[in-house]
Amino acid sequence: MSFPNRMEAGRQLGAKLQSYANRQDVVVMAIPRGGVPIGFQVAAALGARLDVFILRKLGVPWQEELAFGAIASGHVRVLNTEVVEATGLSELDIERVTAVEKRELDRRERLYRGDRPPVDVKGMSVILVDDGIATGSSMKAAIAALRQMNPARLVVAVPVAPLLTCQRLRHEVDEFLCLRQPEDFYAVGQFYDDFTPVSDEEVIELLGRSAALALHKAPQNT
Repeated sequence: MSFPNRMEAGRQLGAKLQSYANRQDVVVMAIPRGGVPIGFQVAAALGARLDVFILRKLGVPWQEELAFGAIASGHVRVLNTEVVEATGLSELDIERVTAVEKRELDRRERLYRGDRPPVDVKGMSVILVDDGIATGSSMKAAIAALRQMNPARLVVAVPVAPLLTCQRLRHEVDEFLCLRQPEDFYAVGQFYDDFTPVSDEEVIELLGRSAALALHKAPQNT
């Protein structure tokens, strides 16, 4: 029940999302790096634009593995008020960590997009993709951040995620598509024959190829 690689998993997802094909109001948002080959295939199958949606965890300064929130593309920030209150984080602590992660987020967006501006998702149908979901905590933060950008419809589409995670996330979005929902799950890579890490160079290449395809398909002014 495994996928040969991310590209094939993306092709299978694209085939299941044909109700969104050839629509001007659809954009595919891929979570880098592993989600970008998935997003490339989905966008190609739908004739849709592809963009990256970068999420940076905001970690408690003295316990960085504990996230008190996240910052995402579009400079939207999601805070976990329970963690903020429990750890006694000050407003200054929050802003300092946010500033550091914002610089890294901006660096990655410049690296991946180059001169291309981000897609404005307000009023759009957004299909958020990744190569899989484990616990769902990062995806939940991504969903919350995207909601602040006011899309008309939010769809999460992934090749694989644990059954319990799917059940939790299904109610967070307008549509949730997951091709494999195993109960026995220990890692996303378990469900791929080839799970080679995706490089920054591959992300840049795929985004460029997708942008060129979208430009070629765009109606020409006469």
